[in-house]
Amino acid sequence: MMGVFVLCVFAAVFNYLSASTEVCTNALLPGAKGDQGEIGEEGDQGKLGKNGPPGPPGLTGENGLVGEVGHTGKMGPSGEKGDKGDKGLDGPSGLKGKQGTTCDCGRYRRVVGQLDVNVGKLRNAVKFVKNVILGLKETEERYYLLVKEPKRFREASMNCKLRGGTLAMPKTTNTNRLMADYVSQAGLTRVYIGVQAQSKDTDGTSSYVYADSSPLQGFAAWNQDDLNSRISPATNSSCVELLSTGTWSHVECEATMFFICEFPKSRRRGGGRGIPASASS
Repeated sequence: MMGVFVLCVFAAVFNYLSASTEVCTNALLPGAKGDQGEIGEEGDQGKLGKNGPPGPPGLTGENGLVGEVGHTGKMGPSGEKGDKGDKGLDGPSGLKGKQGTTCDCGRYRRVVGQLDVNVGKLRNAVKFVKNVILGLKETEERYYLLVKEPKRFREASMNCKLRGGTLAMPKTTNTNRLMADYVSQAGLTRVYIGVQAQSKDTDGTSSYVYADSSPLQGFAAWNQDDLNSRISPATNSSCVELLSTGTWSHVECEATMFFICEFPKSRRRGGGRGIPASASS
């Protein structure tokens, strides 16, 4: 029985080997796995990929060493005032002083009293010099001097400047009234003041300014005739006079008449007030 099986197997193998070439070439079978090859050279570095998501925070590191002291910064603003502190302990007693001398208080009181009397007399003397001898009038800020020397307007203005002042400028009702009373008490009817026509406007009226070049603002005391007609007839009539009644009027600048100068009160050390230089006429 075994011999028959062997013959059958042998016959099948023989038939397979003797088959046509065409059939054999179309049935290729894979060969056995070859040996592992050698490792090749390292390739070029590839392109950078996109940033991946941030990783979780790491553990806190150890504290570093203390750095050097920096530069001193600018002083900051003062803080609020603090609460009052507790009272400190009493200090040790000082050394005993020398025995004082007996004070003659009555004597010193007499000296002080006499000084007050002398100061009062001096004030009255200064007031007498200003108001009687020099003939000055004054307000809180200025002195006024009536100069009884007939001069033209330009000469009067220069005379006041040489004395250290300017032609008087009545800029308020009170000042104008004081100057008018000054003129009336001196027995005069009119004087030059520091007001003059500067130029004519497009409507033919004149623009007036004070001696310090400031315009007339807030106050003027024109009489009725000059108030109705503010047109100066000529350049020579562009000056202004103050009448004893307190009103203003146009006047020719070539006319000669008395005039009033004004002087600022100069404040000296200690709050004293000075008398204008060359005030006497």
